[in-house]
Amino acid sequence: MSKKDPCIAVLGAGPMGLAVAYQLTLDGYKPVVFEGDDRVGGMTACFDFNGLDIERFYHFHCTSDHDFLQILDELHISEKMCWVQTKMGYWFRDELQPWGNPIALLKFRGLGLVAKVRYGLHAFLATKRKDWHSLDTVEATGWIKRWVGKEAYNVLWRKLFELKFYEHTPNLSAAWIWSRIRRIGRSRYDLLREKLGYLDGGSNTLLQAMKAAIEERGGEIRLGTPVREVIIEDGSIVGVKTDSGIDLFDKVISTVPLPYIPLLIPDLPAEALTKYKAVKNIAVVCVIVKLHKAVSENFWLNINDPEMDIPGLVEYTNLRPLEEHIVYVPFYMPGTHPKFRDSDQVFLEKVKRYLKKINPEITDEDFIDIRASRYRYAQPICEPGFLNTLPPVALPINGLWVADTSYYYPEDRGISESIGFGRMMARDAVA
Repeated sequence: MSKKDPCIAVLGAGPMGLAVAYQLTLDGYKPVVFEGDDRVGGMTACFDFNGLDIERFYHFHCTSDHDFLQILDELHISEKMCWVQTKMGYWFRDELQPWGNPIALLKFRGLGLVAKVRYGLHAFLATKRKDWHSLDTVEATGWIKRWVGKEAYNVLWRKLFELKFYEHTPNLSAAWIWSRIRRIGRSRYDLLREKLGYLDGGSNTLLQAMKAAIEERGGEIRLGTPVREVIIEDGSIVGVKTDSGIDLFDKVISTVPLPYIPLLIPDLPAEALTKYKAVKNIAVVCVIVKLHKAVSENFWLNINDPEMDIPGLVEYTNLRPLEEHIVYVPFYMPGTHPKFRDSDQVFLEKVKRYLKKINPEITDEDFIDIRASRYRYAQPICEPGFLNTLPPVALPINGLWVADTSYYYPEDRGISESIGFGRMMARDAVA
């Protein structure tokens, strides 16, 4: 780095922050990454689950994840990518039914023929749609009801919304929902077969490769070092404050969740601070279970059951084979919801009861281990016109860029999207 090159701090070592730092090192810079956790990864970080190194929160990959696949090539770990034909199921009226393809839809017990045709047509056209802008200001539940009708909405969609977004259900962006339908719909062999992917070794394979690439090129990653404040003087970045003192930087690129920004950068213009404070987020309590016995043959299981307060679960080992059976059961809710204050034990007991109901052959002896992980700001609540409510990524402070997963709306949060956006932000910061 020459004398004229800026000193750059990156806040957050999740996939977006690592992608920022990785791209900066490719362009000849030596960034310093600050991460409050004791490991890289953010929501993709792994932990020791009774002898198994695995993500706290589940992840999968689609054939359309171009930025993710590109960085695997660059890091020479493409051979670690595995593609699997997966299955979906639907638990409805105390019955586990196949789901996820036209034949399963036609055979589904619980809908009339007209409702099935309308639902299938909507899913097909959403998958083929390319432009989202006309949906940007459209409310999602109304959009879906107009296409599929009341019957299909109540059976197949209502619980998915209400058990994730609760009181925010009536004010979500149709563009955001459309992007989720399209992503899964495009990751198929054909109409009848779904194809999803995983990395051998899990997300940690990518995280450690990115970390190594950053450090080999002179970048630095400081784990267990949360930034307490970004220092601004006379409209320009001066540095960052940690528990060890103040480090001087010319530029700061933040990838931490937006709700933290008013605390980290209190000297921002009042308009920007107001917009950050207005962003609402969904929290998650994600229970991960290790079992002797499979719950089902499905990777993803949608659930509509009045006795279960979850919209679905993920049987991860039906994607990535492991010695024991791994199931993720996420409880989504606004962070302000009283349920988020329930103890971990409340969620663990619910999950045991739910799994035994879905598969009565599962007994208490089949549970090897069970844990719960929490993330307060797991996902932004994207209202119609969401992107226009956010401050610009390049703020009116010389040397400051701020973004998180909210900024690649209408795409849902994902590793590939975070990598692509992070690399773009890094290029813009040094252009």
